[in-house]
Amino acid sequence: MIKSLFKKNRYITVPNSVPVNMQSQEIKEEPKDNKPNIPTGMWSKCECCGKLLYKSDLEEHLMTCQFCKTHSRMSAIERISWVIDEDTFEEFDKGMRSLNPLDFSGYENKIESLMSETGLKEAVITGKGNINTEETVIAVMDSRFMMGSMGSVVGEKITRAIEVATLKKLPIIIFTASGGARMQEGIFALMQMAKVSAALSKHREAGLLYITVLTDPTTGGVTASFAMLGDIILAEPGALVGFAGRRVIEQTIKQKLPDEFQKAEFLLKHGFVDKVVHREKLKETLSFLLLIHNNKIV
Repeated sequence: MIKSLFKKNRYITVPNSVPVNMQSQEIKEEPKDNKPNIPTGMWSKCECCGKLLYKSDLEEHLMTCQFCKTHSRMSAIERISWVIDEDTFEEFDKGMRSLNPLDFSGYENKIESLMSETGLKEAVITGKGNINTEETVIAVMDSRFMMGSMGSVVGEKITRAIEVATLKKLPIIIFTASGGARMQEGIFALMQMAKVSAALSKHREAGLLYITVLTDPTTGGVTASFAMLGDIILAEPGALVGFAGRRVIEQTIKQKLPDEFQKAEFLLKHGFVDKVVHREKLKETLSFLLLIHNNKIV
């Protein structure tokens, strides 16, 4: 009873033409929906600072937040279109796709679903192109496809790309983004670590340049093999790079790890990475390294 005395009501003016018996009645105004009509896909929220970002501005800045400089994940196609000169990319092994060597339940359906969702056949795109006119072979992993996990096809495509680079006496650049070896393929996935590493050994024996660019995340068997075999190892700011997960390590050593553990800057400080490079300067940096390798800068 007392609460109703302080209850806020909305009233509207009643014209004199309305009968008196109705003028005394309380007429409540229906609440209006004041939410703005914003088209879907126009805005994106930064996962780090929480700021709302205009999608076109985010894409213009290569998927980096203009406020906190956090590097969002990019697809393989986005990276290639950004780092490789226009109309110079030639893709290798485009139709290669995974089978199910262990008859893992539901694996084929998962692959088919991801192919439809991402437009990719597998978690890596390989090919040849120019970076500021300097020719190179490139392999770019895509975390959207089973978290960039390394199965038979991923290992085979990267190995073939390295062999092409060796045959044509070209440098190779690999952008890593992976959750590790693909469990659905078991030992067939783990074999790729040795296979890719062996191909890189022959590439190095030929006196050729191998550059790795560690992106978020680079973990598991990829970190334990070709990600850390580069002649020059670059990383994007804030990228997660490691082998075992943080919780597994803490439970094993019974110690609390530093907050910055397994971040690119932490690895740089401890000598595992040669340089942390902002995405907007990465193409320029790669071009500079290729020029040095090709004896065009003394």
